[in-house]
Amino acid sequence: MSKDTVVLAYSGGLDTSCILVWLIEKGYKVVTFQADVGQEEDFEAAKAKALKLGAEKAFVCDCKKEFVEDFIWPGLQANAKYEGRYPMGTALARPCIARNMIERAKLEGAKYISHGATGKGNDQVRFEIACYALYPGVQIIAPWREDEFLARFNGRNDLMEYAAANNIPIKASKSDPWSMDDNLMHISYEAGMLEDPNTESRSDMYTMTCDPEKAPDKPERLSIYFEGGIPISVTNKDDGAKVTGALELFLYLNKIAGKHGVGRIDIVENRFIGMKSRGCYETPGGSVLLDAHEDLELLTMDKEIRRLKEYLSVQFSTQVYEGKWYSPECEYTRGCIAKSQEGVSGTVHLKLYKGNIMITGRESDQSLYNQELVSMDVAGDYQPRDAQGFIRINALRLREFQRLKKLHGN
Repeated sequence: MSKDTVVLAYSGGLDTSCILVWLIEKGYKVVTFQADVGQEEDFEAAKAKALKLGAEKAFVCDCKKEFVEDFIWPGLQANAKYEGRYPMGTALARPCIARNMIERAKLEGAKYISHGATGKGNDQVRFEIACYALYPGVQIIAPWREDEFLARFNGRNDLMEYAAANNIPIKASKSDPWSMDDNLMHISYEAGMLEDPNTESRSDMYTMTCDPEKAPDKPERLSIYFEGGIPISVTNKDDGAKVTGALELFLYLNKIAGKHGVGRIDIVENRFIGMKSRGCYETPGGSVLLDAHEDLELLTMDKEIRRLKEYLSVQFSTQVYEGKWYSPECEYTRGCIAKSQEGVSGTVHLKLYKGNIMITGRESDQSLYNQELVSMDVAGDYQPRDAQGFIRINALRLREFQRLKKLHGN
């Protein structure tokens, strides 16, 4: 009787290495899959390790350019920030990873997908919803939700004992007092010492950004050119460097913004499954682009369209955070947001200094800013006397509200 094939989302770390051997113990043929979305990882070493531990095949998929163009850019057009603060780096990466993993599962004829996400986090939801949407009939093996696995492995110490007994190579047993997830967009830190929301994060925790207090004493000036809400080029006004291409541009901004300590946040957020969690994030390039893009929208986008688009941005951020990228509502929302970006073209000038992003100017041939109309020195095509009726009409509703309150003694 042939064994069933399971495709395992694999990192090469302690959890997924033990899960790989455990799945083989259970009688599965295991194919490992790693998506390169820009994380710092020795993919070849992880691939070799998977094969040594018994995987039938081990695949690494370079998804970096796809991640930027198909997922980060729509997030940027939306000005996506969950609960107004979290820039969505992990949430945007998950549908990209799932899409490529499902493609591999179909090619391998695998009925099963497995992952090492915990039973308390958002990622189990994001990952599995995407898998079910893209591969109807697929079955999910989530060890950290299975009674048999949980009875055997209570935590890290049990995993390390299992690794030793099964000749699974692991790094030094001492781990950092937090959990990390990294990709091109950002690095997130949670768990461990960070579970106390009143504990200050350690300065040596961050790896993508310089401590703002130790950042250069001289600001760096950049100009970012957008077309249709998408960044096309970045020009460094100090050294003249010009960078184009989605991936190259994003990597460059990560480097420059990281050098100046830009993009760190420390927040408490509401997980989709209902609990609050504390997380620290560093999103250098993404933070610069979000600020620049929003500024350009204010210059080029009609007031009422932007008001509608702000509502859609909140909906989009929630949809993506909750793993619903492949839902009809998220597809519709993305389409509406993309339509709103048709006139969002132009250049934003800014400077980076000790953790701050300071917009210094903006220009666009799509600008709705009329200097003559707004000037205090020129009348322009505007009659000040018209404001009197405008104000009285807008006050009418308020007058009636106060009249009714007075009538009823409120």
